[in-house]
Amino acid sequence: MSMILFACVVRVRDGLPLSASTDFYHTQDFLECRRRLKTLALRLAQYPGRGSAKGRDFSIHFSSSRDVACMAICSHQCPSAMAFYFLETLWWEFTASYDTTCIGLASRPYAFLEFDSVIQKVKWHFNYVSSTQMENSLEKIQEDLKFQPPVVLTLEDTDVANGVMNGHTRMHLEPAPNFRMEPVTALGVLSLILNIMCAALNLIRGIHLAEHSLQCYLYLFYSPARTMKVVLMLLFICLGNMYLHGLRNLWQILFHIGVAFLSSHQILTRQLQEKQSDCGV
Repeated sequence: MSMILFACVVRVRDGLPLSASTDFYHTQDFLECRRRLKTLALRLAQYPGRGSAKGRDFSIHFSSSRDVACMAICSHQCPSAMAFYFLETLWWEFTASYDTTCIGLASRPYAFLEFDSVIQKVKWHFNYVSSTQMENSLEKIQEDLKFQPPVVLTLEDTDVANGVMNGHTRMHLEPAPNFRMEPVTALGVLSLILNIMCAALNLIRGIHLAEHSLQCYLYLFYSPARTMKVVLMLLFICLGNMYLHGLRNLWQILFHIGVAFLSSHQILTRQLQEKQSDCGV
């Protein structure tokens, strides 16, 4: 069995994965170790340049400098010096291929997909080339590790999925509020069109233009205290049309007030959608 099983390059400041090796292992323990590696990647900025998280069968090693970190999952037979020599080699290969500006502007995971083949080649070299051929380099790494020992964690220290952080402090996670509204109805679309017409007829009267625009907003988007806002808006529209009684005939006033009542009814009857169950997540 290979000693270096998986490797990836991540951005230190936010844990964004930039490139990774192909994963050929699918045992439950290995997949659990992969999950813990992802968690640890999000917190690399808290640790010094080198570190190891050791478990029973697998260990996670990481080495970071500037805003780039290389991480690896190794079997427990893999010497620490070899793991860190591998990570150092990988770091030099990556930083020689991409500049800091390109790395900093990456916005999606695995943006440097073409580097995956380089990781595979370096991983194969360390897994199948005799350690005697790397003896001098490994001795230098061992001396460096004695002078600057890596931080040592356990795999359990990396686990925050169940609210456990370093020091075993519980985190209380509240579900995010769901503000998705029910689908727009045909009558709702009609009220929007009529509001746009009223707003167009009131382009020279700023206050009335704002009233009808706000009614459209209240219908389309969730807003706290909707009922109070709708009642106040309806009151302002009625008072405004009474004020314009001398400039409008009775049918124009009834049209504007009718649109306001229709829109108010549609706003108040359009509710938030019930949150869907998170089955399968």
